[in-house]
Amino acid sequence: MRVLIAEDEPYLADAIRDGLRLEAIAADVVHDGDSALENLAVNSYDVVVLDRDLPGTSGDEVARRIVAENLPCRILMLTAADRLEEKVAGFELGADDYLTKPFAMRELVVRLRALGRRPLEGAPPVVEFAGLTLDPFRREVYRDGRYVGLTRKQFAVLEVLMAARGGVVSAESLLERAWDENADPFTNAVRITISSLRKRLGDPWLIHTVPGTGYRVGGPTADDAANGPGLR
Repeated sequence: MRVLIAEDEPYLADAIRDGLRLEAIAADVVHDGDSALENLAVNSYDVVVLDRDLPGTSGDEVARRIVAENLPCRILMLTAADRLEEKVAGFELGADDYLTKPFAMRELVVRLRALGRRPLEGAPPVVEFAGLTLDPFRREVYRDGRYVGLTRKQFAVLEVLMAARGGVVSAESLLERAWDENADPFTNAVRITISSLRKRLGDPWLIHTVPGTGYRVGGPTADDAANGPGLR
């Protein structure tokens, strides 16, 4: 899961980000509405944690834009506005959930995971490809009917790869979707995670390296055979 935190109080925003990272949830932080819209234009997020009272473009306007542009993300409004009519107004703007300050970090995490399990309209609840079955709701993976236990990061990487259905996914794209914007572009985290994921899934390996391009899920191709076992 990747989350955008739009909160104008830097201390609170950083505390939320650090708390989410402890739960293996990638989180980016912005402190005003204009920056939130800029990030939403260039990155894909599962959930936006949105303060309604943002400087510049208001949180309410950010929510309107998300709905109007049909962006593929959920909205969790996190605000001090706790009156019933304010909550109703938030949901009418397009919020999927509403949490008032002060709040417990544990509750925020649970609410985010619940939103992350809720598919957007038209999204398949279970992905099946190349003998693999990935259930994003139960966070379970099976290979030919055999359960495969994965870490959160391994699951996140496999989810991105399976969504491509055999297409090549670059290491940069994996960093963007499974980590966050602070990830070092020169890190070897993707390679290490891919290596451990292959071992978890077992033989024959299903994740192939496309030299100079990225990774893909599926059976071996003629190009794979020509390039030899080093692809694995």
